[in-house]
Amino acid sequence: MKYMFSLFNTEGGWEDASPEDMKAEMDRWAAFSRSTVDAGAFVAGDALQESSTATTVRIPDAPDSSDEPVVTDGPFAETKEQLGGYYVLDCKDLDEALEYAKRIPLFGGTVEVRPVMDFSEYGYEDPAAAQEGARS
Repeated sequence: MKYMFSLFNTEGGWEDASPEDMKAEMDRWAAFSRSTVDAGAFVAGDALQESSTATTVRIPDAPDSSDEPVVTDGPFAETKEQLGGYYVLDCKDLDEALEYAKRIPLFGGTVEVRPVMDFSEYGYEDPAAAQEGARS
């Protein structure tokens, strides 16, 4: 089963970091990512730019609403912690997912672990997967 790991933390704090400090930090993240790839669990993952670069689109509540989506600059909510990155890992169960979450090299933040929906039992075919298969 695939799980999404949403990484929340306070933004900033690296403005005065030396190149050596940044290299050491990136090496820790690379080691974790490499361990998930080596275990065959890695599906996707990336860091996000700061929340000030976000644009939010609020979709109307009713599907037949004549209201247009509203576009605003900035993140959805004003909070101390922001979504800073994510992983999607293929794990055998929640216990394995939680073991990965505990190893993520995040200091003082939160990792939300949530199963990814699988609609294949309802006949849904992922267009991206079909396109990828056609290129192979």
